[in-house]
Amino acid sequence: MRKIIQARSPQFRRLAALFLVIVLGLVLRRFGYAADLPFIVVKYGGSALWGAMVYLLVALFVARSRPAAIAVTALFIAISVELFRLYHTPWLDAFRLTTAGALLLGRVYSLWNMLAYAIGIAAACAFDPARRTALRPR
Repeated sequence: MRKIIQARSPQFRRLAALFLVIVLGLVLRRFGYAADLPFIVVKYGGSALWGAMVYLLVALFVARSRPAAIAVTALFIAISVELFRLYHTPWLDAFRLTTAGALLLGRVYSLWNMLAYAIGIAAACAFDPARRTALRPR
């Protein structure tokens, strides 16, 4: 019985949502063009999912924080990573050319990515599995 309760916990649901978002992002990037999805959906849909992933990761670490505080923290991290793309060193540029580097850090700076991150973070915040729990009075 205890395992059932744990599986229904907000943190378990956040973890499940995180894995779902990661899988959706990878599938979108891998098969989006093959499925004839428009460039904007593949490129910025992946960025929005990346923003949602950052929100869910932050939410896993600061579980008792309010969703708005989690969203602000996630947006700060996402924008910081985007701005980090303006910094170049040979080893960092070499890492960005790998699949892991492209997925984690990206390759090219874009203001549009920041908008997509904000949309993904807002969506993740709105649909946060722990949102009702976090908003209850303490």
